[in-house]
Amino acid sequence: MTDYVFDFSNRDAQNNADSLFVQRWSPRAFEKTSIDDATLERIMQAARLSPSCFNAQPWRIYTSTDATFDDYLNLLVEGNQGWAKDTSVLGFMVATLNFEHNGKPNAWAEFDCGAAWMSLSLQARMEGLYSHGMGGFKADEAAKYLGLDPEDQKLVMAFSLGKVVDPNSMDEETSKNETPNERKPLSEIWLNK
Repeated sequence: MTDYVFDFSNRDAQNNADSLFVQRWSPRAFEKTSIDDATLERIMQAARLSPSCFNAQPWRIYTSTDATFDDYLNLLVEGNQGWAKDTSVLGFMVATLNFEHNGKPNAWAEFDCGAAWMSLSLQARMEGLYSHGMGGFKADEAAKYLGLDPEDQKLVMAFSLGKVVDPNSMDEETSKNETPNERKPLSEIWLNK
């Protein structure tokens, strides 16, 4: 099967930002395929190399296996379960809330997890895969399933990884919005004063 190619023409890169950034997008139309261990490890290595406050590296990334995929799927809200069932890997990003070196609260832990998420997403694109971050998950159930310590760990997000498929293969309601969205103009988000 040929990889589906999305139209990114509505994302004006303004002054030629690299296409890797332009083509980073969160689709919902996935094809259930396997991701080999070496590829998944490269994606996780990219997250591992992300910057963090005091080099604390507060992210912990949990990913499903074939044996646990349905467990992870059931920890998502119903709306996400509908399309995420066709992804290859489901996961959770967890922030460690306290610094290991002194036990004090790390106010930047979730921000640093965002850096790890972006690295993970970009490496996935470099591997020919797509990622989709989700806030729609059952936080209490997921924390219990993963055995998290609420005093020191916080679920930041859920995510999926996989190969995309033609959005027209999805139900009509889901596929109608399955196109890369526009971005705000640079002048609106960059306040150079």
